[in-house]
Amino acid sequence: MTQAVEITSEIVAEHGLTEDEYKIILDRLGRSPNLTELGIFSVMWSEHCSYKSSRRHLGKFLTSGKRVIQGPGENAGVIDIDDGDAIIFKMESHNHPSYIEPYQGAATGVGGIMRDVFTMGARPIALMNALRFGEPSHPKTKSLVDGVVAGIGGYGNCVGVPTVGGETNFHKGYNGNILVNAMCVGLARTDNVFYSAAKGVGNPIFYVGSKTGRDGIHGATMASAEFDDDSDEKRPTVQVGDPFTEKLLIEACMELMATDAIIAIQDMGAAGLTSSSIEMADKGGVGVELNLDDVPQREDGMTAYEMMLSESQERMLMVIQPGKEQLAFDIFEKWELDVAQIGSTTDTGRLVLNHGGKIVCDIPIAPLADDAPNYDRPHIATPKRDEINADNIALSDLNKAVLDIMGSPDIASRRWIWEQYDRHVMTDTVDSSQSGGDAAIVRIHGTNKAVAITTDVTPRYCEADPYEGGKQCVAETWRNLTCVGADPIAITDCLNFGNPERPEIMGQFVGCIEGMNEACRAFDYPVVSGNVSLYNETNGQAIPPTPAVGGVGLIPDLDFYTTLAGAKKGDALLLIGETTGWIGSSLYLREIANMETGAPPPVDLEQEKKHGDYVRRLIRDRRVHAAHDCSDGGLMVAATEMALAADLGLNIQRPADSCAISGWYFGEDQARYLLAVDANSVNPILSTADSLGIKAQQIGTFGGNNLTSNDGLNIELSKVRTTYEAWFPKLMS
Repeated sequence: MTQAVEITSEIVAEHGLTEDEYKIILDRLGRSPNLTELGIFSVMWSEHCSYKSSRRHLGKFLTSGKRVIQGPGENAGVIDIDDGDAIIFKMESHNHPSYIEPYQGAATGVGGIMRDVFTMGARPIALMNALRFGEPSHPKTKSLVDGVVAGIGGYGNCVGVPTVGGETNFHKGYNGNILVNAMCVGLARTDNVFYSAAKGVGNPIFYVGSKTGRDGIHGATMASAEFDDDSDEKRPTVQVGDPFTEKLLIEACMELMATDAIIAIQDMGAAGLTSSSIEMADKGGVGVELNLDDVPQREDGMTAYEMMLSESQERMLMVIQPGKEQLAFDIFEKWELDVAQIGSTTDTGRLVLNHGGKIVCDIPIAPLADDAPNYDRPHIATPKRDEINADNIALSDLNKAVLDIMGSPDIASRRWIWEQYDRHVMTDTVDSSQSGGDAAIVRIHGTNKAVAITTDVTPRYCEADPYEGGKQCVAETWRNLTCVGADPIAITDCLNFGNPERPEIMGQFVGCIEGMNEACRAFDYPVVSGNVSLYNETNGQAIPPTPAVGGVGLIPDLDFYTTLAGAKKGDALLLIGETTGWIGSSLYLREIANMETGAPPPVDLEQEKKHGDYVRRLIRDRRVHAAHDCSDGGLMVAATEMALAADLGLNIQRPADSCAISGWYFGEDQARYLLAVDANSVNPILSTADSLGIKAQQIGTFGGNNLTSNDGLNIELSKVRTTYEAWFPKLMS
């Protein structure tokens, strides 16, 4: 063992460890660690790797179901979609790196989430993203948007995986800390899923992919700390991605996975070689001994500390069946990737590192993984806000309000973004949600079934009432999948919050999780994977609580699905669900009344399930030409988006017995859908809804060239389209 260096309190603090945590390390080791060992503890005990502030609350989630093959605890979640096919998917954050270096931060976020999926044996078939930026007028916003979108498109397009949907929002709460959440969906066979448990003793450990450099060192630690005015100095901790190497790595791994050579496999993500080796050993109940001299390196004189903490991209760690070593070498060399046997599994339960002929690390694995800190942070509930009566919110000009909201930052067309993404590579994208639809639809190659994919969260609801906001973000993904005719199966999540050491922030986190969990249980819609991103704040100013949810559902037969764009001339517009005119925390209140206040809409999960089940039944009965859920901006925005997608005018009739005009058009009551149906189907649909106890009514008819209503609305659809399409290009000009 090399002599342990003197570790000062300053060095401990620089590694993101508290004094109490360092005392635990001393207790577990029975001695002082050397610098390499301290670095390993620091990344494994970082919030990003250990989930030390969130683990006890994540355990509340529903994680099992009849289609769940693998829930949380692996690289990604796995669900069964029949016929021996499995979908493997996950969402993860790359927030801090993307703020410091937008292009590379976003690009490596895409690369990393793809590795989480293909490391389990799945070929990536779709990418999604959920992006949050500061207010459009902020001096950094334009460059951040430009860099992040270019990074996502540059990486995904080069690898050849379609980016099929996502969401992009703007709010001053993200001025100092943007959010870049990336999601990947992959396809595998249920009998050929790969896991990360390094079982067995004496098995060779292989390193494959790119060489190790000094980029990304302490990336996991950076992702577990809040920003300050000096954050730009952390630029060297952002990794650099190479999508062309990633493509080679995918193909090489797929080829080796077609053999019986792999015992365990793990990508080198956050904390690189450290986390991959320790997590594999911990899950397999073994020890690991590595010779760092054998690690492929692209820089001279790298130390053990640097090699273990580097987050260089496009790298994998594998445990190979003895006797299959040459097969592995041959395949990776054929694909022109670096490959090296760097160690073996042991029966010691320890991580032993050799470098330069010396043992530079010898520590037990258990304290690094299962025995990491598990905090019960104090938390206080978010104070309840008062309800706002829409009768007190005047609507002076309906025409202007429609144009203003359709051209507002959170509603305006994202065409400027999605035209930079290759949505149709691989030729299985049936419909993309990029252009405003509810969920993307991706065919399972060679079949007539498809998966539907969506991402959603409404941070203003979560800030006003974390519990209701948590329910709502799950319910909205449920509705989005329903709108295309998919059976919702499971979700992944990316829980983005501020500093958990502040009780009010921890209260937001706990409230959102409990609301999300209630919705998951009501819908039998389990969480199978996810990520927690904390310390998203700058100089003590936290982001709005943003628990992004990615939902996946199954369309068993593509002869029975619908989209946003199918309305026909003469179709009736039906509203499913009760409209009370809930205006609190609404987009209308923010954009038109310049108020960010009020309790958010309550979420009745029983109604959500009943209404969703009915809408899917109607789609399967081929009664529905187009469907859209009512969310941001209420039914007026949803109806206008349907008209734009169909390129048809729409006459809306507000019922005489309805609520206040502002609340009826722009209120954000939940559990509501708009359906475009043939006029002959109206009475049967309304009659059946009534027998089921579901509120349903006709509120409009498609046709002509204008948006009109019995309240004086009269705008040429072409004018609405111009306003809708103009905002983003103007921002980025």
